[in-house]
Amino acid sequence: MDPAGWTFVILGLAVVAFVSGRVPLALVSVGVALALWATGVLTLGEAFAGFGDPTVLFIASLFVVSEALDATGVTAWLGHQVVTRAGTGRARLTVIIGLLAAVLTAFISINGAVAALLPVVVVVAVRAGILPSKLLLPLAFAASAGSLLTLTGTPVNIVVSEAAVAAGGREFGFFEFALAGIPLVLLTVAIVALGGGRLLPARTAERLADLAPDPREHAQTLRDSYDVDLDTARLFSVREGVAEVLVAPRSRLIGRTVSVGMTTRDENLVILAVRRGDDDGPNASRGTGVAGALVLQAGDAVLVQGPWAALTRYAQSPDVIAVTPPQTLQRAVPWGRGAKRAIGILAVMVVLLATGLVPAPVAGLLAAGALVLTGVLTVPQTYRSISWTTVILIAGMIPLSSAFVSTGAADVVAAAVLRVIGSGSPRVALLVLCLLTMVLGQFISNVATVLVVIPIAVAISQTLGVSVQPFMMALTVAGAAAFLTPVATPVNLMVMQPGGYRFGDYGKLGLPLMVVYLAVAVLYVPLIWPF
Repeated sequence: MDPAGWTFVILGLAVVAFVSGRVPLALVSVGVALALWATGVLTLGEAFAGFGDPTVLFIASLFVVSEALDATGVTAWLGHQVVTRAGTGRARLTVIIGLLAAVLTAFISINGAVAALLPVVVVVAVRAGILPSKLLLPLAFAASAGSLLTLTGTPVNIVVSEAAVAAGGREFGFFEFALAGIPLVLLTVAIVALGGGRLLPARTAERLADLAPDPREHAQTLRDSYDVDLDTARLFSVREGVAEVLVAPRSRLIGRTVSVGMTTRDENLVILAVRRGDDDGPNASRGTGVAGALVLQAGDAVLVQGPWAALTRYAQSPDVIAVTPPQTLQRAVPWGRGAKRAIGILAVMVVLLATGLVPAPVAGLLAAGALVLTGVLTVPQTYRSISWTTVILIAGMIPLSSAFVSTGAADVVAAAVLRVIGSGSPRVALLVLCLLTMVLGQFISNVATVLVVIPIAVAISQTLGVSVQPFMMALTVAGAAAFLTPVATPVNLMVMQPGGYRFGDYGKLGLPLMVVYLAVAVLYVPLIWPF
């Protein structure tokens, strides 16, 4: 079998594995790279080139930036602002989140916008009592629409603009894309807001339990449980916090006598309250703090207060078991320690991305490095913040896009399309090209898809003697309609794990959106950019 044939076979097997859901996504991705090498389609270096691809490094760095915003309480603050102004209604929250994502995407990359907003949306969902699965796909889809607002919204826009010039047309203006992007943003937000309640699954993510509780609610719980009379500001502030710990079995603390007002031996934390662990009476959940001294035994609860760093060290001691990790509680404090530095670094990254002073991966890596150097994050935090499943999946699928072009598989598809189109109406040609772009775009990157289809579109426009501009703009619209699979775009993958989504969940809301995008590309675009 020739390399093009093997490429089609590997693509087909990968699609089957993705759809089945029985094989981990990262394993499928690595399997694709191995299969491309084993069949001789690509050399070993080419098959694993995705792991050194600048896009992969950029996405990894964006997870670090997102972690900084979350760890410093910026997302908690922003989430509180959104809930305060939008209430807790799903539809209204979806509209605000969708518009915010679209505007942010217009000026930084779609991946950067979603990475920055993802923890915000999860916090908003929890505060509003809504499952994150009802808001995260709308976030990703609205960001895809927002990429059509400016020239730098997505690399596809730059590619088609340059292709139009090369084909004898003109380049698109910086905001010219918004003539198609604004209607699509409004339509996308309307569809996900109105249809999201019925078309999105009610799924619980594996890591949902790790989300930070609301400081006010948690403070009230502690006051009720231990009968302490402290306001929320004293319990949780930028510098200090409170941790509830249980005395561990075989702890060195067993047998020690403690009382309120004492300090811990190593970390010098103040003991606010203690409670007997075996208290299962009618008042076990309220007002059961011990007023006097208590000889500790396994299972006893102790409420301690002090600096966040000291609380974290104390909670990691083998002598105690933290009920809620201090790091999780610290994230819930709005505008916490390091927030200004994180915002400043994010602002510099946005400027670098918007002006193009440095390549996007360089901007992302500089931001990630600055966050570590300024003490906003530790090195272990940066490693933990990266979704390695997403990184490995994208890195493994990039070589498949390259193979699709280098082996001539793209030429086979192009020839078939030309046989179907013939010399018919330019609108029919536009319809076929957009359908082809949408189908391919569900499994390989939209940049690779558009690069494959551009030569076909140029040839058809020249054969029919019509302007290349509507073809290029329509390809941009069709390329953004990657809604059916989690592997269609990096942002679809970013929301998969925190939303608890499965492979088939994307199509229920994605298919109606694709129909709308197809209609805009075929019917609306030629009205603005005539043939």
